Amino acid sequence: MGDIGRALVILGLVLVVVGVLISLVGKVPWLGRLPGDLHVQRGNWTFYFPLATSLLLSVVLSLLFWLFGRR
Repeated sequence: MGDIGRALVILGLVLVVVGVLISLVGKVPWLGRLPGDLHVQRGNWTFYFPLATSLLLSVVLSLLFWLFGRR
């Protein structure tokens, strides 16, 4: 039972951190508008794929998980 409680506490903390990050992301003007992000607009049709933003986020998260995963 103790493992389930610990997992729920960790999940709750992760959700709080993700919520704070999502609320702060809107205040970073360059995030989502990097040079490698794809944006195609034709008439009333728009396609947007944040490729460079996704790669940057992947690298940052990989480094964080690698740093915290080391024991």
